[in-house]
Amino acid sequence: MEYVACVKKHQLLTDSNGDFSSWDEHFSAPFDEPLPEIEARCCDQSVLISIHCEKKKRFLEKIISGIEKCHLTVINSNAMTFGNCALHITIVAQMGMEFCMTIKELVKKLRLAFIFLV
Repeated sequence: MEYVACVKKHQLLTDSNGDFSSWDEHFSAPFDEPLPEIEARCCDQSVLISIHCEKKKRFLEKIISGIEKCHLTVINSNAMTFGNCALHITIVAQMGMEFCMTIKELVKKLRLAFIFLV
């Protein structure tokens, strides 16, 4: 099982090998907006993605579309509001034949997609 967690700015990015690296080394995008927390786990051909983010209109729809562009087929999704302004999203996806990135690369790509969705 492969595991990657990305958390807010100035915290660390870690993968299942225990390798740590500064978040700011990987991204040079503006961080004025509150960032979502993203976590991804992989087991065989399945991917579990958990996202805690600011509540926005049509956000889940846009994220699922972005995940499908990465050659993942969404099997199940769940979105729960947390308070008045937060959203917790859980997605289970299946890797397609064309999926050719690591879980760490997937999380980075999702992080960049969030920047452009805000």
